[in-house]
Amino acid sequence: MTRSRLILLLASVPLLALLHLELASPLPLSGQLALLQGKPAVSADELLFLHSQLPRTTLALLLGMAMALSGSLLQQLTRNPLASPMTLGTSAGAWCAIVLGGLVLPPGWQLPLEWLALAGGLAALLLVVVLTGWRELHGLGALLAGTALNLLLGSLASVAIMLNDQYSRALLVWGAGDLAQNDSYWVSWTLPRLLPALLLLPLLCRPLRLLQLGNVAAAAAGLNVGRLALCGSLLALWLNSIAISAVGLIGFISLLAPALARLLGARSPGQQFVASALLGMSTLLGADLLAQQLSHYLADILPTGAAAGLLGAPLLIWLCLRASTPDSQFGQVFVAGQSVLPLRAWFAVTIIMLAGCALLGRDVAGDWQLVWPDALLWELRWPRLLAACAAGCGLALSGMLLQRLFANPLSSPDLLGISAGASLGMLAGMLLGSLPVLAVLPPWLFAAAGAGLVLLLLAWLAPRQPPARLILLGVALSTLLEAAVQFVIAQGSNDSFSLLNWLAGSTYQITPQTALGLATLVGMLMLCGLPAQRILTLYLLGEEAARTAGLNSRRARALILLLAGALSLIISSQFGPLAFVGLVLPQLALQLGARSTTQQFTLAALLGILLLGLADLGSRTLIYPAQLPMGALASLLCGSLLLAGLLKNCRRSL
Repeated sequence: MTRSRLILLLASVPLLALLHLELASPLPLSGQLALLQGKPAVSADELLFLHSQLPRTTLALLLGMAMALSGSLLQQLTRNPLASPMTLGTSAGAWCAIVLGGLVLPPGWQLPLEWLALAGGLAALLLVVVLTGWRELHGLGALLAGTALNLLLGSLASVAIMLNDQYSRALLVWGAGDLAQNDSYWVSWTLPRLLPALLLLPLLCRPLRLLQLGNVAAAAAGLNVGRLALCGSLLALWLNSIAISAVGLIGFISLLAPALARLLGARSPGQQFVASALLGMSTLLGADLLAQQLSHYLADILPTGAAAGLLGAPLLIWLCLRASTPDSQFGQVFVAGQSVLPLRAWFAVTIIMLAGCALLGRDVAGDWQLVWPDALLWELRWPRLLAACAAGCGLALSGMLLQRLFANPLSSPDLLGISAGASLGMLAGMLLGSLPVLAVLPPWLFAAAGAGLVLLLLAWLAPRQPPARLILLGVALSTLLEAAVQFVIAQGSNDSFSLLNWLAGSTYQITPQTALGLATLVGMLMLCGLPAQRILTLYLLGEEAARTAGLNSRRARALILLLAGALSLIISSQFGPLAFVGLVLPQLALQLGARSTTQQFTLAALLGILLLGLADLGSRTLIYPAQLPMGALASLLCGSLLLAGLLKNCRRSL
């Protein structure tokens, strides 16, 4: 890295800090300097400067440095240019641990926030390592596993928040990454926890330089690679835990600052640490400055985390296009097994289970009963059960098509951004619903429009990008859309909780017409998917073999992607993003003996019907007379199946 670039970075930090203070305070620069030199504060503006604006700027500098160093350390350890606490799922693990620790643990068992965050982040990283292996963290599989873990932990935190409405309103606002301060508490809290980590970082420069040669060469040179990975990961997670404990989730700094440092020429570990720290401070100051200025023109305060997301997500998409991530194959989460039951038996099991879901319920006293419901209760029960079964069938088929198409068991509609597009459409409908022209439109239409736009973009990109990069773009697009959703959720208003309930996949208000329409559309798309089975079988032989057999691979990929996306679109527009259903069930069908494309196609659809039928039953009976969102329960169930498959693979590899 050239000296001129380093000097430019060094000069940009104090200049941005001065601009941050100048625009936030009506005091002139001379008045601010006088207060810093010890002049007692008298006026309200002076008190605000000392106790609000100055701590906010200082905290932005400290936390920007911490997040950037955390990302730089993870990227150097894994040699993955897109690795960060956000993309590896550790930020979601830390946030989920804080939420569950505050809502579930008894008062006498409360732990410090930073230790809860460290434990959650470490658990999330270990799960990603179990899925991919430490040596494979440099590839796309680690990013996909981290994104899948984000979905699981997000579902778990959402259920906990919705069950604790009163406490969670403040939790949502705090967790959105807002840097607003009313004293210097968090500055004094951060400094003693950050300084020891900063003193330890220089000790890692020489081992990290050896690691740049590769694990084998570094071990031959005498480096204990395992010890370095453990110590470096703990240090990176500690830095990230400090930031999350202080202000909540601000995800993009840890990814973008190290990437920009490399683009500016930082090559050695020391140069990357210094450049990343400076860029992290500048980036967080700029994001907070943008948030404060935009808040003057908005009805609500824009959190710094949302502003950082809106700034960073386009850069993340650009980095995905530049990244040289290998387009590799990945092992199955669930190993293919022998057939346990024939398909006829699975049809019988499905019919019996659906009958049980329709008849089983609880009476006024809360006792379980298996009886035919009366006319009024049946009118409420069958539409939601039919809609849930149609959603499960459609998402399972969508995931199966994507996994066969990309030869990647971690592909799903969630990872391609289609579900996130529906979320953004619903958000736009909430913001624009007050306009007289748009007030008459149903909310699901906005969700369908958002998912449709993402689907068209992916269909346009499919023939032009390799499968691995296409999934990376889907992940980046999901993070961009989630940054906008975060803004509304962070307000803690009734609209925020309405959006949160929709994101959790509620079946509360499904009408008979909606249920019949959804089931009809899914059935029609299933019929369209029957001819695609031969194409998917050819794809299993490899893309070159498929072209040799006369298949137009680009056109076929776009058409199958459109079919899978259409299934996800119509379901997401009604229920929001139902995480993990399309990811887990096709592989579960494979483990249950569905070897051929036709068998997996049929069994995955039946498993989707079974799982979401059971999730709908649980949503209306588990905490009777209250209800839980069906989608959140389905995500937790599928996520548990995924973890079971990971642990089974881990034991098999030992």
